[in-house]
Amino acid sequence: MTAEISREQIYEWLGQVTDPEVPALTILDLGIVRNVAITGNPPQVKIMITPTYSGCPAMDVISLGIRMALVSRGIKSLTIEQQLSPAWTTDWMTEEGKRKLKEYGIAPPNRKAFQSLGLFEEEKVSCPRCNATDTELISQFGPTSCKALYKCLSCKEPFEYFKCH
Repeated sequence: MTAEISREQIYEWLGQVTDPEVPALTILDLGIVRNVAITGNPPQVKIMITPTYSGCPAMDVISLGIRMALVSRGIKSLTIEQQLSPAWTTDWMTEEGKRKLKEYGIAPPNRKAFQSLGLFEEEKVSCPRCNATDTELISQFGPTSCKALYKCLSCKEPFEYFKCH
């Protein structure tokens, strides 16, 4: 590897690191990469990442994926730090990431519905399979802390929903 490396090249490599809990998404789709800094010659790379939830168990695996992606391409000096503030929000997800979630069978976050809720209203979540909004919340707690479980009352299929926050 040459001593010259660009942020764009690092971002391209990071775009190949997938989320261990939702492998259809990259860490760039999720918006958890906050900054990439390159200094020195040979290059010293510092990556700042923000977990989707404080204490997210996937962050160690994601850090390992980042390390493997960059070290395998010749980066010898690499620091990965977690930045907890500001807290991650689903607003940081890319539109491409939301599309990939739906194709994977997980309803993407719906910020518009979330913001317009009244005190006792429930969020309207569209089924990722048939697009019906006639769905019901089964459990606020899904297989991971960032997802809830729903059931579509039209096609009768259960599905996960990536919660807004």
